[in-house]
Amino acid sequence: MSVINFNIAQWRAWAPGLESVDDWQAWCRQPVAPTCSDAAPDVSFLPAMQRRRLSRLARMAFSVGWPLADGRQDLPLVFISRHGETPRTFEILSDLAADQPLSPTQFSLSVHNAVIGLWSIMRGETSEMTALAAAGDGLEHGMLEAAALLSEGAPAVLLVVTEEQPPQAYSAWIDDVPFPYAVGLLLTAGNDWQLSLSNNPQQLPKTHWPHALNLLRTLLGQQSTCQHAWKNRVWTWQRNP
Repeated sequence: MSVINFNIAQWRAWAPGLESVDDWQAWCRQPVAPTCSDAAPDVSFLPAMQRRRLSRLARMAFSVGWPLADGRQDLPLVFISRHGETPRTFEILSDLAADQPLSPTQFSLSVHNAVIGLWSIMRGETSEMTALAAAGDGLEHGMLEAAALLSEGAPAVLLVVTEEQPPQAYSAWIDDVPFPYAVGLLLTAGNDWQLSLSNNPQQLPKTHWPHALNLLRTLLGQQSTCQHAWKNRVWTWQRNP
């Protein structure tokens, strides 16, 4: 069993119709899929020319990450998304299928590390940044990356996990994004939380909501433990008393 310890100093989350702490506390008590799925987060803190280049995935990441990074310099970033810019890549593939010319800008913004590149440019941030796509337990792999950065002396690490609702054409293959969402965690060294990994062939019941949102329910609720299974790995998040 592997164990890492850390503190969650601050958090932020966004989904359509869910922005404030009160919104999320209400959702955690009675989770339902938002109905206004076309909504986009407010990123008016960015200049209009910069906002124009951002997809909704990038806007979600910026909306939760920017306030957490406020006033902090040299803040490493771990960005996690299993599916990435599926709407952009679908548009590119559609143009290819129709023998249309491809947009270099669209392509450059569709790659998985485009968000951290934009983040670095817009914030003038040169700290270490990582973009991960680690299948069903990407959040936990991101936590391992963040823990390594903390152990190397980073005073804090920003972790952002976000998923965009994929185009309908992908619905037969992507069933783990019921609605667009983003969760940002400002992590520091400490012992408030513990994440452990065990190999257990016994599968846990499949959860209805994305794991990052189930973790948020644990964070805002009275539970002290949250478990997540992927393949033969079982991750246990434990809030220490």
